[in-house]
Amino acid sequence: MGDYTCTFTYASQGGTNEQWQMSIGVSEDDKLFSCSVWRPQGKSYLFFTQFKAEVKGAKIEYGMAYSQAATGGQSDVPLKAEEFEITETTVAHKEGKFRSELSKLVIVAKTPHDEL
Repeated sequence: MGDYTCTFTYASQGGTNEQWQMSIGVSEDDKLFSCSVWRPQGKSYLFFTQFKAEVKGAKIEYGMAYSQAATGGQSDVPLKAEEFEITETTVAHKEGKFRSELSKLVIVAKTPHDEL
């Protein structure tokens, strides 16, 4: 989207032709870039061995990964903090700590801007 990209890569086992969605957007003032990947049906039944979402052209201000996405009055269920890590440009699983459940991932990144 313009100068900003979001890439989601993963490895998983199993699969039942799950439907997933990805959305990206930029705020009206062009200061924030968002990227979300999720399963609209809520919980995924894939066994994830790894995942990584990476943004280019912006620095992550907020990132969160969820084992279950909200559906039917249920709330999102976040992964435990030790299961994933956030850097300036990525949200990714932590080797040996990630419990193989992922249903949603959200990133909000700040875009670079020129000072006047």
